[in-house]
Amino acid sequence: MTASLLPQRTTRTRAPRTSAPEGYKINWWLTALMLVASLTVLLPLYFTLAMALKSPDQVGTGTGLAWPNPMNWDNFAEAYVATGFARAFMSTAFVTVFSVLGALASSSLVAYAIARNWNHRFFRGSFVYLLSAMFIPFPVIILPLIKQTAILGLDNPAGVVFLHVLGGISFNTLLYIAFVRSIPVELEESARMDGATTWQVFRRIIFPLLAPMNATVGIFAFLGSWNDFLLPQMMIADPALQTLPVVQMLFQGEFNTNYSLAFASYLMAMAPTLVVYILAQRWVLSGVMRGAVK
Repeated sequence: MTASLLPQRTTRTRAPRTSAPEGYKINWWLTALMLVASLTVLLPLYFTLAMALKSPDQVGTGTGLAWPNPMNWDNFAEAYVATGFARAFMSTAFVTVFSVLGALASSSLVAYAIARNWNHRFFRGSFVYLLSAMFIPFPVIILPLIKQTAILGLDNPAGVVFLHVLGGISFNTLLYIAFVRSIPVELEESARMDGATTWQVFRRIIFPLLAPMNATVGIFAFLGSWNDFLLPQMMIADPALQTLPVVQMLFQGEFNTNYSLAFASYLMAMAPTLVVYILAQRWVLSGVMRGAVK
């Protein structure tokens, strides 16, 4: 009796260890491949940074991958003054910002009009016309375009913006149309029953739902405008209004190239794109995920 009143010792049985799911195992081959692939970005970046910090004497001696000792930080100040970086940066920012805004506004409107009026022959023909423009090599039409913009007084950054927006409509519209078709038409019909106009439907319903595709088109337009060299060089007549990719050519002479200042200016021109990516990374990733769910 007394034995039954004593607290009895309970034995705990441990649950058997289960192996980790297959999806959580580390794929060493894939990890090694990604590390090797990352070298294609890290090595050029290291080379650019090393060259930007070298003096002209250090550039001619040793290998290009050798880290400079001592580091010459004055190259950035000299490149800033030589290129007129502030003025060229403002010109490039003007072209980039308005090219991105123009690409988002024009391409989304054109895609919405074509997708919602696909039964009309005119809009189907417009879609084919836009697609056909993608197969025309740009160098074939660049000289007539530059001649026309010069006659119209658009030989300035505004003309570069106009051609960037116009040239990107074909590809951007193709991206937008596929996404607009996935948006239910019932959303627009319910809004029209409440008295909304076509413009209000697009601005308040369709365009916000296009956020994933807006991120994609915005990235393409930003990179294409910021890094463009050909159009600003051939269109902008005033040297004081030239963009960064064009003014950086002054470091390349007929017989020699000042590599230290050139690479320093390349890094300064690349910095805004890195800042934009870091700030917009969350929206870019969320846009990609939303587009995948859709």
